[in-house]
Amino acid sequence: MSITSEQRKHFRTLGHKLNPLVTVAGKGLTENIQLEVDRALEDHELIKVKFSIADREIKKQLIRELCKVVEAEIVQEIGHIVLIYRPSLEANPKLSNILRATGQ
Repeated sequence: MSITSEQRKHFRTLGHKLNPLVTVAGKGLTENIQLEVDRALEDHELIKVKFSIADREIKKQLIRELCKVVEAEIVQEIGHIVLIYRPSLEANPKLSNILRATGQ
């Protein structure tokens, strides 16, 4: 899965107003965190995840690992917040951040 530069730009615009749905802290990527991110991506397609980890290298490694596990793509990474995207199999217009923004 790869998103185009136009999609990336559009997703960054949509993500600007979103709040983080999941926070990854000292315990790292537990099974519950992975399940919650997976569920959130299935519902919303585009979500923010907050990483409350001080070490930059560990944080970057956890971000890559999370995206690999949930099969998502990084749209934007700023500070402790990462915006990730994964298309839903059957997007719900009431839940999907992308469909709600386009009015579908």
